[in-house]
Amino acid sequence: MKKTNKKTLEEIIRVDHAGERGAIKIYEGQLLALNTIKQDKNLKKTIEDMREHEKEHLQFFESEIQKRNIKPTYLLPLWDLMGVALGFGTAMLGKKATMLCTASVEEVIEEHYKNQIEKIGNDEENLRKKIEKFRNDESNHKNIAYEAGATNKGFYSIMDKVIKTGSRIAISISEKI
Repeated sequence: MKKTNKKTLEEIIRVDHAGERGAIKIYEGQLLALNTIKQDKNLKKTIEDMREHEKEHLQFFESEIQKRNIKPTYLLPLWDLMGVALGFGTAMLGKKATMLCTASVEEVIEEHYKNQIEKIGNDEENLRKKIEKFRNDESNHKNIAYEAGATNKGFYSIMDKVIKTGSRIAISISEKI
């Protein structure tokens, strides 16, 4: 029976907690723009629906953090601020940028969750099943984003690379501190 390394387990829960919280902050930033400056009821509804999934994910990881007595990343306040700023900024750029933000982040998270699932041992079956479910939700968000107009062509290819690189950096840092 394959067991999950304690350090690996702590890193998985810490980074996933930060990531799900970050996703909510991105959506909150987008909704802030959509509720004040950029009026788009359909886009707002799409984002609100995806944010609800993220809230379910965050609740799970918050309970895991508490149950297992794991310290969250020290950088949560910074990630919160950056998430809201990213969300607000992409929403101000329009629907394509808003949806690309979701697609770019979710592509990174989809791969991230896949790698985590491979590291989780038989002793953490519930955690593995939850991450598999969340990975499916994130994949669905990515697909919704592309169907709703996300593109990574032209200028958007630069934005896609910046968002993906930033997401990967945040993941690496949040696993450790």
